[in-house]
Amino acid sequence: MSIRENLGANLRRLCKDHASVSAVCRELGINRTQFERYLQGQSVPNKATAKLICDYFHVNEAELYQDPGIPEPRDPGLLPISESLFNQMIRPPAPSIAGGTYFTYFSIPGRSDLLMRSVTFVRREAELVTFRRVTGWSERRGSTWARARGNHYGVAISRLNWIYLSGINRRQTGEPSLISVQWAPISEPVLTGKAMLLTEAGPAFVSVIMRQDVSGIRPRHAIRMAHVIGLDDPGVDQLVVSLARDGLA
Repeated sequence: MSIRENLGANLRRLCKDHASVSAVCRELGINRTQFERYLQGQSVPNKATAKLICDYFHVNEAELYQDPGIPEPRDPGLLPISESLFNQMIRPPAPSIAGGTYFTYFSIPGRSDLLMRSVTFVRREAELVTFRRVTGWSERRGSTWARARGNHYGVAISRLNWIYLSGINRRQTGEPSLISVQWAPISEPVLTGKAMLLTEAGPAFVSVIMRQDVSGIRPRHAIRMAHVIGLDDPGVDQLVVSLARDGLA
């Protein structure tokens, strides 16, 4: 295969982990038509664009152009350990959480009147549960969307009736996050628990409330709602407001 064909095949594989090619183009700030030329193996990006793509997908330039049929070199001494750890993480039982869109609310230290609302897209594939969580999305005036401050991708596992969502941010420094939630002992289906987030000031431990959206909201609309909200906002889920004020998270 030529370098252009290698690039196209590798980009198509990398894009499968994202919501859509259009979403990738928006987040990269690359013209969709031009990006399609890369996907189809018709052209290659310049150095600056290649670096942008590599940073976005967390790969180096050699990986971007390598033959996709050649397996990546691995340290034979580490492979059994990494495989064992991964298999232990995703072994059954799978988390008792349905696929779909969830609004995830984080308490803000020192501000009991505010919550950070994120949107989490949960995907189930047999026993494997993965997710994407977007936080702090904003829109440029008269232009395309700005990038999300938090764009976490990860895996969800279940242990002892707790659901753990462990992710890595694909934005900024790639900081990790860990959320542990369980079904609240109330009639409404809502998940509550704690989260460890890495902020500019260091690790922060906050309360979390997760509730699935059942209205069929469009992903783009849900993402626009991923920002700081006030508990006195009449548009905020009143069950979430009640749980936050009662400290049940």
